[in-house]
Amino acid sequence: MSILANKIDFAVVLSVKNANPNGDPLNGNRPRETYDGYGEISDVCIKRKIRNRLLDMGLPVFVQSDDKRTDSFKSLRERADSIEELKKEKDPEKFAQIACKTWIDVRSFGQVFAFKGEDVSVGVRGPVSIHPAFSVQPIDISSIQITKSVNSVTGDKKSSDTMGMKHTVPFGVYVFYGSINCQLAEKTGFAEEDAEYIHKALITLFENDCSSARPDGSMEVCRVYWWKHNCKSGQYSSAKVHRTLHVKPKEGKRIPSGGLPFRLDDYYDITVDSLDGLTPDVYNGI
Repeated sequence: MSILANKIDFAVVLSVKNANPNGDPLNGNRPRETYDGYGEISDVCIKRKIRNRLLDMGLPVFVQSDDKRTDSFKSLRERADSIEELKKEKDPEKFAQIACKTWIDVRSFGQVFAFKGEDVSVGVRGPVSIHPAFSVQPIDISSIQITKSVNSVTGDKKSSDTMGMKHTVPFGVYVFYGSINCQLAEKTGFAEEDAEYIHKALITLFENDCSSARPDGSMEVCRVYWWKHNCKSGQYSSAKVHRTLHVKPKEGKRIPSGGLPFRLDDYYDITVDSLDGLTPDVYNGI
């Protein structure tokens, strides 16, 4: 595989309909929002979804969630210890090289290997950086009371009902940005093929991601913008590239509520400022 030779910047526009895109455990699992009322999806949440898509592609991933696990290991330490070369390696630099070669998410996002009782502690900086996603407009949050009326154990009488809350965003459009750094790619062995896997994962981000909080079809990737520079360091800074994308609601258009039919182009204007010598490839979600 050829090591990445061109810096890459990217942006993803996504929509949320009657779903909780990323619950906040410190706020009753309500959808995350800023103090100004804009919706937020953490970068950690986005990376988790990318890792899940890489797993669906059959690629080796180090940080796996229990519901997506493709092996029998119950912890990161067990997964690391399953690689004989890593168990024997005491040199941090060689340890990092082996880990990067073994798992795509380690050579993409980086990883800290620090296990209790081990002499070796290794930190890997990955070339793929992801920003949190923020909504284009302040979001509304709909909350409903739910009741669970099921006997969880056998007994003489019916167990009492369990009360709870369910929170959703009726509708919202979010945008997040990211970049891939060539200098760090050289250190981790991140290749052109790996960049293409990340690209595919972004386009199909919410496939096989349904849950009671995110029913199938409630989360959708609308557009992916992919800027590939003509050199390692990039023709422009990532900040300047990301600022060229503008997503704005159309004047006089009322955004549909809830699950009503929605077409992004009917309610939002998406424009990209031109940069000399750098034009993004634009992809629709599947």
